[in-house]
Amino acid sequence: MKQQEIKALTQDELLEQLAQQQKTYAEAKFSHSLSNLENPTQLRAQRRTIARLKTEINQRKSQEA
Repeated sequence: MKQQEIKALTQDELLEQLAQQQKTYAEAKFSHSLSNLENPTQLRAQRRTIARLKTEINQRKSQEA
């Protein structure tokens, strides 16, 4: 997910996407521990997407206060 796509989301959509991304990351990490993934760099991409989502959520919270 790109930064522009993230900025276009509402607060509720951000929280929903964050939960979904964290769930898929946990599943991918678990399956990678059992047997290697075909593309292990997808774990890094998912971590970065989660970080982007968290950053946007925190920025919006600080703007409200």
